[in-house]
Amino acid sequence: MRIFVTGATGFIGSAIVQELIGAGYEVSGLVRSEAGARALTAAGAQVHRGDIEDLESLRSGAAASDGVIHAAFLHDFSRWAAVCEMDRRAIEALGTALAGSDRRLIVTSGTALTAPGRVATEESAPAFTFAEVPRVASEEAATSMAARDVRIVVVRLAPSVHGDGDHGFVPILIRIARENGASAYVGDGLNRWPAVHRLDAARLYRLVFEKNSAGARYHGIAEEGVPFKDIAGVISRRLNVPAVSKTPEEATGHFQWFAQQWILLEEKHAHAQVKAGSPVGIYLLQFL
Repeated sequence: MRIFVTGATGFIGSAIVQELIGAGYEVSGLVRSEAGARALTAAGAQVHRGDIEDLESLRSGAAASDGVIHAAFLHDFSRWAAVCEMDRRAIEALGTALAGSDRRLIVTSGTALTAPGRVATEESAPAFTFAEVPRVASEEAATSMAARDVRIVVVRLAPSVHGDGDHGFVPILIRIARENGASAYVGDGLNRWPAVHRLDAARLYRLVFEKNSAGARYHGIAEEGVPFKDIAGVISRRLNVPAVSKTPEEATGHFQWFAQQWILLEEKHAHAQVKAGSPVGIYLLQFL
């Protein structure tokens, strides 16, 4: 079986490629550079040229596959709404190539889209509109494609997907703390971030692909939610800077763009819990 993977040389995508090849799948990966092509070939996968803005390359890659895992996402927070809309178009292009068949499409979202202040299960729909949180575009596209007879599944990842080479949200917090001379948290800092290792997340994608439950959502969470104050405390000790509490208004100045997109959004989850209840595998355990 041949699986087309977007984001195949990225932090999570490269782990997915390794997981699939190790399980005996043939993998075709989307790449846009010579360096990416060399890395993908060395991993044992086939190279498919293109990028997530080249919709024809997405359609042709999907059409030549037995299914797609869409792990690519452009993390350009300077134009956040635009890149989220770009992901919507990418999912629609991939889905169009698979519509009406038994071939499946797995897309990526995040647990932060669930409703604050209550237990959120894998049956919970996103709690925000595109205007409030543009990242919801990916799940809106998934719903649209499901209505067009695409066997589509959503994997919601924890905000911290960690492992060697991590350049995601926690490294961003470290950089902000270093630049500001302080490691900050909002209010009492009891809002919690779940986490998952990139290799565990990769295994989850394979298990979800094999389960083939069209229309399902899965929460990619392995570790219990860590209070944000504890994250700030570790950063404080390692950088030898003070850990300080910020009001939501002060947090905007400290974290700047990151405050609106993630810090204040996650702060709303102070008393919420996100669960993963579907029996796909040991990495679909609870928690926010």
